[in-house]
Amino acid sequence: MSQGTDPASIRQLLEQATRLLDTESARLDAEVLLGYVLQQPRSYFHAWPEKRLPYESRERFRHLLQQRRQGRPVAYLTGEREFWSLPLNVTTDTLIPRPETETLVAQALQRLPAGQTQRVADLGTGSGAIALAIARERPQCRIIATDISTAAIAVASSNARQLGIDTVTFLSGNWCEPLAGKPLDMIVSNPPYIAESDPHLCSGDVRFEPRTALAAGVQGMDALTCIAHCAARHLQPGGWLLMEHGYDQGELAKQLLENTGFIDITDHADDAGQNRVIAGRHSP
Repeated sequence: MSQGTDPASIRQLLEQATRLLDTESARLDAEVLLGYVLQQPRSYFHAWPEKRLPYESRERFRHLLQQRRQGRPVAYLTGEREFWSLPLNVTTDTLIPRPETETLVAQALQRLPAGQTQRVADLGTGSGAIALAIARERPQCRIIATDISTAAIAVASSNARQLGIDTVTFLSGNWCEPLAGKPLDMIVSNPPYIAESDPHLCSGDVRFEPRTALAAGVQGMDALTCIAHCAARHLQPGGWLLMEHGYDQGELAKQLLENTGFIDITDHADDAGQNRVIAGRHSP
């Protein structure tokens, strides 16, 4: 589009962008990207639909739309994602937090009594989404967040500073490795759980996300298995392990926890009705 033919009003820009993107979330994606360009909330567009925008803003918006049409996730284009009502910075070094992972946070909070000091670890923290959500709701808890990626640890630490949360300690290392000498009341994790051969890894937003945060072995169970075994060594008797898993891995996850000595095992569905979070208590 040239300067002379570009639509100039917010309404026109969003209508054209929605047609160009032509996806289920096209309108939402367009509004988020335009809001990022203008540094305005989406409500601004409804209040000022006929407001005309300068050429520079339109060009920046057009550039972002081109990248979105190529499949690049909106969160990576804006560098932001909301999770548990927390604004988080994300980069290509971190997995993009997803709504279904809020199920893991909700189940963890049910097992962390308000007002009690508990020691919690979040393994593979990425952007810090899970650890920071728990910290916001249970400020008395002391949380350790680990990740093998030092770049991810840097992003998570930055998010904690921006949110003013100082009860999370970020440590670099693989799963439980940084937890030596730190007995815990709960371990939570959203590990990679997609099978290495799954064709979905080559389509959609996940093409741009770190493969190590998505795929784990032939059945997608490698990381879940590793975490279950190391959690059994670090949890206090009666402590809880909660892990997110794939929609079709519920039975495998249940068997895994049974085989590693966990009791009171339950599997919990996300808002879409898919089994998503396995929970088990370390046998006293």
